[in-house]
Amino acid sequence: MFGMGFAEILIIGVIAVLFLGPDKLPETMIQIAKFFKSVKTTVASAKSSIEEELHLEEIKKEANSYKEQLNAATQELTESSGVNELKESVNEIKQGAKLSLDEPVDLDDTPTAPETSEPITFAKKTKKAKKKPLLETESKTTPSEDA
Repeated sequence: MFGMGFAEILIIGVIAVLFLGPDKLPETMIQIAKFFKSVKTTVASAKSSIEEELHLEEIKKEANSYKEQLNAATQELTESSGVNELKESVNEIKQGAKLSLDEPVDLDDTPTAPETSEPITFAKKTKKAKKKPLLETESKTTPSEDA
């Protein structure tokens, strides 16, 4: 233990009995054992935390490598599919539309709505009308003219 042999531990025990006495020695040994136990648990938790951090670091490195592969594949796909050309075309169309909106509009060239004509109406059919149909363009005859 800590590079000490049996003789060294025996000398420390004899000095402890002389300084503390036989009645305080058991309580002191219990406190020393609790102290070593707490130090041991603290060192173990620190060790596990370090191992966990190292494992997280490995996971981060792996995730970054996947991210780089994905970015490279995305770039390759964009170059091969011609998406950049389509974006440029869309931007040109947008610029053209913006320019056409900025030009003044000549109101004389705009088409106007046609003038409304009179609505065409038809005469209501009556019982007499069924016997003798009347057209709107024909003049109505009076009974005296028919005779």
